Amino acid sequence: MQTQRLLPALMAALLLSTAPSMAAQVFNRVSSFPVALNNPQAEATSSEIITATEDGNTLVYSDSPAGGIGFVDITDPKAPKALGFLALDGEPTSVTIIGGKAYVGVNTSESKVNPSGKLAVVDIATQKIDTSVDLGGQPDSTAHNEAGTLVAVAIENERDEELNDGAIPQLPAGYVVILSVKDGVLDPASLKKVDLTGLAAIAPEDPEVEFVDFNANDEIAVTLQENNHIVIIDGKTGTVTANFPAGTVSLENVDTKKDGALKFTGKMEDVAREPDAIHWLDNDRFAIANEGDWKGGTRGWTIMNKAGDVLFESGPSMEYIAAQMGHYPDARNKKGVEPEGLEVAKLGDDTLIFVAQERSSLVAVYKDTGAEPEYLQTLPSGIGPEGSVAIPARNLFVTANETDLRADGLAGSHVMIYERAEGEANYPQIISDLDEEGRPLGWAALGALVGDAEKPGILYAASDSVLSAQPSIYTIDATAKPARIIKKTVVTRNGDPAQKLDIEGITLDGKGGFWLASEGYTEKLVPHALYHVDADGKILEEVAFPAELLANEVRFGSEGITAVGEGDDLTLWIAIQREWKDDPKGQVKLLAYKPASKEWGAVRYQLDTPAEGAWVGLSEITAHGDYAYIIERDNQLADKAQLKKLFRVKLADLQPAKLGGELPVVAKEEFRDFIPDLKANNGYVVDKVEGFGIDANGVGYVVTDNDGVADSSGETFFWSIGEVK
Repeated sequence: MQTQRLLPALMAALLLSTAPSMAAQVFNRVSSFPVALNNPQAEATSSEIITATEDGNTLVYSDSPAGGIGFVDITDPKAPKALGFLALDGEPTSVTIIGGKAYVGVNTSESKVNPSGKLAVVDIATQKIDTSVDLGGQPDSTAHNEAGTLVAVAIENERDEELNDGAIPQLPAGYVVILSVKDGVLDPASLKKVDLTGLAAIAPEDPEVEFVDFNANDEIAVTLQENNHIVIIDGKTGTVTANFPAGTVSLENVDTKKDGALKFTGKMEDVAREPDAIHWLDNDRFAIANEGDWKGGTRGWTIMNKAGDVLFESGPSMEYIAAQMGHYPDARNKKGVEPEGLEVAKLGDDTLIFVAQERSSLVAVYKDTGAEPEYLQTLPSGIGPEGSVAIPARNLFVTANETDLRADGLAGSHVMIYERAEGEANYPQIISDLDEEGRPLGWAALGALVGDAEKPGILYAASDSVLSAQPSIYTIDATAKPARIIKKTVVTRNGDPAQKLDIEGITLDGKGGFWLASEGYTEKLVPHALYHVDADGKILEEVAFPAELLANEVRFGSEGITAVGEGDDLTLWIAIQREWKDDPKGQVKLLAYKPASKEWGAVRYQLDTPAEGAWVGLSEITAHGDYAYIIERDNQLADKAQLKKLFRVKLADLQPAKLGGELPVVAKEEFRDFIPDLKANNGYVVDKVEGFGIDANGVGYVVTDNDGVADSSGETFFWSIGEVK
């Protein structure tokens, strides 16, 4: 057992390392490939395990839902092209390449109790199956040695998680298969079955074999995930030469509750690592990603040696960085960021370690030093990075992201490509500081933005209902790069974090405090309301929407608030996202509220026409100079995104009429199209451009809402559009 106590100084050093100097070699995403392009007729398609041909120009990935493998041409990594899809009559689980052949593990099991599978050999040039070998069980990971003369396959024979709460043993037992390759031809007669029963202390009769990897001496490192055990096999003879438990970790100051709040104050005692991926660093040391799949999962990764000694343990440091980047998955945090995949490769003089985090949708990059690794940066990676591959000769790194949410109108699976070069990292674009105890100022879902009236580069944002138990106002220093959240102020009612808020708008009150607009949801007892708070987040006044307005309410309410005038002449303007029941189709209300007189009024705003199957609504309103600037967007993302724009309306035209009567329609003028800004990040275009604020120097800033990493890549983009004139 190893206990991790993370010092604030260490975490501060990790935070600073997210902003490399100009001379540093950094990875930046250069393209993103939707894998549905390879199989457009499939209802669901996914890239899971991925590898590259020896020339580095073609990617091959396993696609379990579609039942085959996909091919991608990356001759130009900035413009990947679909090369096709090959069905394999089963569920492919992994792929490795030797020469011109892809060796694919294919699960053909009819049930968990009657597992079966094969190793299919595919000619990459013709995309045809050369041969296949019966493996006798359900394969998971595949790997080959440096010489290309041996292939190892992890036969997992996975447990049924619905049976007896997933407890093991559940026979039949897993094992490892080793096959020889001679002159590029697989020899089925060479098949060796390596028995791994009787080794682990946990369910020794049922080894749950997960991942295999060769070192330069043809030794195979194997993880038995649920058994929390590691085995070393001589690949030439099939002999087990070492085995030992993966051990446990005790964690302090971690978030352990799915409670709508990011509180890094919990503990986890003696948690089994239960490693998934394993990769050799040299002939003695290897790294493991401690995902957990049964009772364990320690939220980090570890370096060990063949003697079973722990040489480095990350503890929660990696997920602290994810939390500082707004990627901590509070809604699914049993395994924290869920480290699952690993890649190790030498690029230039550096041996780099890439740790893929499925639930945060990030990949952390470290440099092997022979001792404690050096943290370099963290990359954004679509939704659910599963596999990855480095292509050293081309300074490229590639991730395969398995999650396909197209059935829900969200993003599909993507392959993402990164290039290493001198320069600055494009991501993260906003990151939080640590608190006084060295813990992250947790944040997510920034859906509102306003600039400070006096301090250039200082802005305030607010989180929406994703953090329902901890509604907060964040102070942002946009003069830093990346921009930094330097303070978190929790909104309180009677001294406790306020409940039943969904903050979608924030503006200054002119007295050091704020007005907040909360989007209501009557079915969940969340009122449509405005909240006046002081500088410490204390609610001073709550203003409910009037009855004549609520009589026609729908789910989509306040999506921005701005203040015009001061003193008794102060008017708050609130953007309503979509049409309510009394609005003509394609028109939404801009509400006006005067705190001094408590009078309500409104005008109407004409929306652009949505594309088929989409809707269009408002996301922000910000007054500056002679105009109110309004974000208008559709609810589409990726290749379907059509409308993410900033319009403006003359303040002189904002003459509110009484509610219930005829409302004037204001004229709008397009000011900026945000889609080119979003495409410049080289991922898929996100849907929620939700915050726009203008600082004391008249500089405009934009922020996207990441939905708290729920069915989302978690990526938050924060950028300036320059002086707003």
